[in-house]
Amino acid sequence: MGLKGRVEIRPLTSIKGGMAEFYTPQSSNETMLVSIPAGMIDDLFVHHFQTDQLLVVRGSFVLVVLQNREYQYIPLSDRHPTVVTIPPGIPHAAIHLGSEPCFLVNAVLRHGDAHPKDYRPMKPPMPFDFVKARAALAELEYPIGIAS
Repeated sequence: MGLKGRVEIRPLTSIKGGMAEFYTPQSSNETMLVSIPAGMIDDLFVHHFQTDQLLVVRGSFVLVVLQNREYQYIPLSDRHPTVVTIPPGIPHAAIHLGSEPCFLVNAVLRHGDAHPKDYRPMKPPMPFDFVKARAALAELEYPIGIAS
């Protein structure tokens, strides 16, 4: 198996039509609405033949991805329409320390049948850094230089 792809983060573009704003949907083989319960800290897991395309539609959470033996903490919020694409073979998890559930759409791209080890919890190589996770989310909601 060759090199794994990289996680991509991109803001969604939109077209204004009157008072409504229209965002481009993501092409997919299957679209799921996912609920992340309040206070949840997910285990790392991986997909072998699936690409996830995540977009938060209500609330916020921190996506944790493991690449190059380091965690990347990616804050996602309904206030900042952003799609995160996670290719096959990238371990990832969710940290949601808020008090309300978070909802996201996953526009899944299938590259083959599910692997028997898909969705199975993985032993993390190191503990999550909750200070970094909270800071990433706070920076998204209240960027440095903007008064709250």
